[in-house]
Formats: sequence, structure tokens, C-alpha cells
Amino acid sequence: MSGAGGEHDRETARRRAWEERTTGPLVVLGAAFLVAYATLVLADALPAWLVLALQLLLILSWATFVVDVVVRCALTPRGQRTAFLVHHPLDVLSAVLPVFRALRVVSLVHRVRYFRGHGGDAFRARIVSSMLVYAVVFIIFIALATLNAERDAPGATIQSFGDAIWWACVTIATVGYGDMYPVTVTGRIFAVMLMIGGIAIVGTASATIVSLFTERLGQLRERPHETGEGRGTTDRERERRREGRAADAGAAADAVPLQDDLRRE
Repeated sequence: MSGAGGEHDRETARRRAWEERTTGPLVVLGAAFLVAYATLVLADALPAWLVLALQLLLILSWATFVVDVVVRCALTPRGQRTAFLVHHPLDVLSAVLPVFRALRVVSLVHRVRYFRGHGGDAFRARIVSSMLVYAVVFIIFIALATLNAERDAPGATIQSFGDAIWWACVTIATVGYGDMYPVTVTGRIFAVMLMIGGIAIVGTASATIVSLFTERLGQLRERPHETGEGRGTTDRERERRREGRAADAGAAADAVPLQDDLRRE
């Protein structure tokens, strides 16, 4: 039993060591993937060699993320591998869908020392920072992917990156003016993903704000009680001190006649 537990700990330690070594490079690779994809979508008349190089970079990033998930799953103890895949959906999806590959940049924020705290403020800071990074990267990538699918389609209303960003912002904010919308099947799939992501981001922001207000109101309600209790304690201590000084003075007064009687004798 002890040997099995030791092996379990060693495997977990090896996985954590792998994650510590590879998180930084994977974040850089995720950012490079986003830049390469944006260049392919937005740039016109690229040289053939540059197009090939960017495409190879996209393939390399995909292969690297797949290898990372496979290695981390292999380093997880056998009885916990399914749980590992279930509890790391972003890592698994990043090996399948490009949009989640770009979102791995969020893991860089979690490596900052302050955001590793366990207090309420640190937890909220981690949630807010993650939410902001998710929103920015998510909007940019969905806008790029939608533009790539829409701009050459008949009757498309999303013709430029500016149009795509505007459409993505109003969609993720659940506003939806209706002046721009996808007309292709691929574009509509990206729109559904954006809607789901917008609901999740807005819901997380709302919950964080409500939690902050609830905690602050609780602190304001506790302060008067604590202040009143402190004042009551101080008054009682002062009363005890006055009583003690009065008792000492009375004992000293009683001792003076006794000393006079002893001197006379």
C-alpha cells in the first residue's frame, strides 16, 4: 500500500515538473499560433515561402499541444487519467480546436505569484484577469476565423477585420444589433461559440461583482458591532482599575493607625 502511494506521488511530481518546464514555451507557442493565423487571414499577397512557413508553424503548434496533453495524461497515475482529462477541458480542446489553442495564453497569468494566493482578493483577481484575457483572445480569434469564412461568401456582411471585430464585440456582449451577421455554416458555428462564450464571461463577471459587494457589505455590518464591543470591554477594564485603586487606598488607610499603635507600644 505504501509502495503504491509512493509511486502515485512520484508520477504526480513528474507531471508537475513537466508542466512547470513546458508552460512558458506553450504560452509562447500559443501566441505565435495566433500571430501566424492572423497574418494568413489579414495579409494580402504573401510570398509562397512565407505562407508555407506560417502553415508549418500552425501544424507544429497543433502537434506540440497534442504531445503535451498525451505526455501529461501518461504521467498521471492510471486510476486518475480519466479525471485528468475531464478536469482539464481547455488543455484537451486546445489539441483539437485552434481557438482553444490560442486560449492557452491564459495559463501565463496564473504563473504570477500574486495570483496564486488563496485569499478572497487573490481569487477574485485571478478570476477577473482570466476573464479579461479569455475575452480579448476569444474575440480576436473568433473574429479572424469568421472573417476567413465569410468575406468571399455571396451576400456576406462581414468583409473586413473591423467588421468582424465589431460583430464579435456586440455578439459577445449579448447586444446583437443585427447590422452584421454570418451567412455561411462555418461562420454561424463560430457565432454560436461566441454566444456561449459571451454568456459565460458575462455570468462570471456578474458573479464576481456580486461576491465583492456581498463581502464588503458584510465587513461594514461587522465593524459597528466590533467597535461597540471594544468600547464596552474598555469601560469594564477602566471600572475594574478604579475599584482596584480604591481598595488599595482603603487598605493603606487602615494600615496607618495600626503602625501608630505599634510605635506607642
